Amino acid sequence: MESRENIVFLGMMGSGKTSIGILISKKLNLQFYDIDQIIEKELKMSISDIFNTRGEKFFRDLEERTTLKILKKKKIVVSLGGGAFINKKIRDEILKNHFSFWLNWNSKTLIQRIQKNTKRPIAIRSTSNELVDLIKKRSIIYSRSKYKINCEQLSKNEIVNKIIYIYENKKNIS
Repeated sequence: MESRENIVFLGMMGSGKTSIGILISKKLNLQFYDIDQIIEKELKMSISDIFNTRGEKFFRDLEERTTLKILKKKKIVVSLGGGAFINKKIRDEILKNHFSFWLNWNSKTLIQRIQKNTKRPIAIRSTSNELVDLIKKRSIIYSRSKYKINCEQLSKNEIVNKIIYIYENKKNIS
């Protein structure tokens, strides 16, 4: 089932996928990949600029190709963009072959984090109510991940330790 033993983080923008992913990769001595950063580096543009100049469809197509290519590697840690798990091809690949962790936070916390960051194209164009709707819609799909980590009352270290515990124990079973 989880043949590649990759750890994949999904969740809303602002959920900590990159910072948690980096910490996990260091503790487990695995390579870390942030899909959004890979795309930005490849195109030499920010995600916002890609959305603004080439459109969301262009970005989503590139995100799909990039993500599926990275997921072919073995024993890595991957941080998905907030909308990547919505893509059926990406989601099917992750659910079939990888350890998926949803970093779940309550809407209020996410909105506070999202609104502080001006680099998020969807957040810039959205009101708080629209963000709540987006969080609800995406959460339905995020809930399909193998593991849900409720992060609200946890420190970064507690989140990291919980994920490593699950990964180490499930890896040895499968």
